[in-house]
Amino acid sequence: MLWKTSPAATELEQLTLDWLRQLVGLRQSWFGIITDTASISSMLAIAAARERRPELEIRQRGMAGRVDLPTMRVYCSEHAHSSIDKGAIALGLGAENVVHVGADADYRMRPDALSSAIEADLARGMLPLAVVATVGTTSTTSIDPVPEIVQVCRRHDVWLHVDAAYGGVAAVVPELRFIMDGVDEADSLVMNPHKWLLTPMDCSALYTRHPQVLKRAFALVPDYLVTSVGDEAVDFMNYGVQLGHRFRALKLWAVMRSFGADGLASVIRQHCALATQFEGWIRSNDQWEVVAPTTLSVVCFRYKASDAVNMAILDRVNCSGRVYLSHTKLHGRVVLRLAIGNARTDERHVGEAWRLLQQEAQQAASNEPAAPARG
Repeated sequence: MLWKTSPAATELEQLTLDWLRQLVGLRQSWFGIITDTASISSMLAIAAARERRPELEIRQRGMAGRVDLPTMRVYCSEHAHSSIDKGAIALGLGAENVVHVGADADYRMRPDALSSAIEADLARGMLPLAVVATVGTTSTTSIDPVPEIVQVCRRHDVWLHVDAAYGGVAAVVPELRFIMDGVDEADSLVMNPHKWLLTPMDCSALYTRHPQVLKRAFALVPDYLVTSVGDEAVDFMNYGVQLGHRFRALKLWAVMRSFGADGLASVIRQHCALATQFEGWIRSNDQWEVVAPTTLSVVCFRYKASDAVNMAILDRVNCSGRVYLSHTKLHGRVVLRLAIGNARTDERHVGEAWRLLQQEAQQAASNEPAAPARG
């Protein structure tokens, strides 16, 4: 909880997060803290966005029963993770005040639609509080146009949080660093080493360029926690809800020390290459289709048949125990997803997945009841 009770743990966390910052090419001005998941990291970021408006007096007066507060709004892509909605619910903003902005043909948030939504809310007397841009959406791994979104946020003085929980760590690969374009101008950022940086679960890196705002949202120091160190050291208890702070940095530090910058880049580069190879196999077979751009290590595809057949294929492949795939829905259609993220995954595993998919597709299609005759 305090630097004084665990200085080595505190300072190793600061060091490790600084290494991660350097690996993805961010400036030195970012302050980091490790939480359990991106859901909590994003919620803390939205809380900081609210605290950035001290005139609201949320910390002292709360929100209940107040008629002097404007309706506060949070904006994200229609393909943003559901944790953004959950965070708004937990903070008392309300699910209906999360505005899901429309996306383009590649499933990226449209900056013009974002600007229009903010302007419409301002005209109605609402308060645009925060925008959440995504670098690697859950369904398709699409990358929102952060540089353009930054301009919209600056024009309207809105906090920008970047959810790069999955995609952000891909920037450790020098030729993929472009995915973080514009992120240095955001106000907060989350990346999850436990998603794609070979780190065990329960390691989410929350960064902000405004640590004093985050601290102001949560710091509460009773007499029994006052130390002689004062503000000279970082006390992680001041940057979130929990008093105790788990020593999550050690496993990330161990991964970085074991693989090194080049080793981590090599693993992620190979994952992306395997995804591209799998996408090529899909495109070469006219019974299948790719339904979203393959930007990183996830491929979105479907068998050219009904949703029921695609779900049957998914169930049959997963029940084989050989591979595990997931699904989503895009434009109301079931879409299958192959995600590559394990350090030991290689071409033979991806090839096994493709073999099973083709095998089970034929079986599932043959079992589908014929459509009733018309007329």
